[in-house]
Parts: sequence; C-alpha cells; structure tokens
Amino acid sequence: MNKLMEEFDLKMELAYESMLQRFAAVRTGRANAAALDHISIDYYGQQTPIKQLCNITIPESRLIVIQPWDKTSLPLIVKAIHASNIGVTPENDGNVIRLPFQPLTEETRLDIVKQIKKMTEEGKVAIRNIRRECNDEMKKMEKDGDFTEDDLKSGLKKIQEITDKWTDKISEVTKTKENEIMEV
Repeated sequence: MNKLMEEFDLKMELAYESMLQRFAAVRTGRANAAALDHISIDYYGQQTPIKQLCNITIPESRLIVIQPWDKTSLPLIVKAIHASNIGVTPENDGNVIRLPFQPLTEETRLDIVKQIKKMTEEGKVAIRNIRRECNDEMKKMEKDGDFTEDDLKSGLKKIQEITDKWTDKISEVTKTKENEIMEV
C-alpha cells in the first residue's frame, strides 16, 4: 500500500509542478523569461523554441532583450511573439529584439488574477482526479481480496491527507502569485 501511496503522491507532485510552470508564464508586469517558454518558430523546417535560438537577458525589471545567434531568424521571432499574445509588442532594431513590459493597470491585474484562479482550480481538479483514481484502485484491490476493509479505510484516509497537502500547497502558491500581481 505504501508503494501505491508514493506513486499517487508523485502524480500529485507532477500536477503541482505543471501548474507552477503555467503560473511562471503569467505576465506580472515585470520582465520574466518564462513568458517566452511556449513560443516556437519554424526554423529550417523544425519547430524550435526561441530560447534555443537566442541569448535572452533581462537588463532591467521591465525589459527582456532577445539576441538571436542567427540574425535571419529575427523576423520569425518577432512574428511568433506577436502571435503568442503575451501582451508585449516586440521592438526589432535589426540586431536584437526588445520586449518592454508596461506597468499593469488595475483592470489588467484583476483579469490576470482571474486567470490565476482558473489555473488554480484546474490544478486542484487534477489533484482530486488523481485522488479518485487512487481510491478506485484501492477499492478494486479490496474487492479482489488484496486489501482488507481496514486497509482500505486507512488507505482512503492516507490518500485524503496527501490530497489535502497538495491542495494546501496550491492555495499557498496561488496567494503568493496573486499578491505579486496586485503589488504596484
């Protein structure tokens, strides 16, 4: 039963990590290279993340500078950034691309907090789905005679404790992210 709990705890951790990655890509009014993580271009017939084609620096809190190793990829990168809808207009000077992040308005901050809450709920749903999957598996094992009724009760209690641990972590990180976004 411990192996089963460890397996489902790991699945919940992966769901939590996935949510954290999605949080990192959310615009907060500060420059964050994670905003570029999901942007790819067609580079010589291959979909390639722009992070693999450029040197990305953050010289100040509201500016990302992208310096591609191959200057011919500049227009493709600019086009991909426009299409990605990250809320920043790229400035191309022929050598580098600058992404100036404007301060967020109160309305924009509230919209972003709504996005965060939606991601939070999706993360919690993923955790609860993993719990349900584990509960179903334990009930099946009890039905097949691999678990006693007492093992099932203690297993259900243990998986609920693990679920509570991960949902609490999600709530904590959400509160931190919301505070970061609402900070002027």
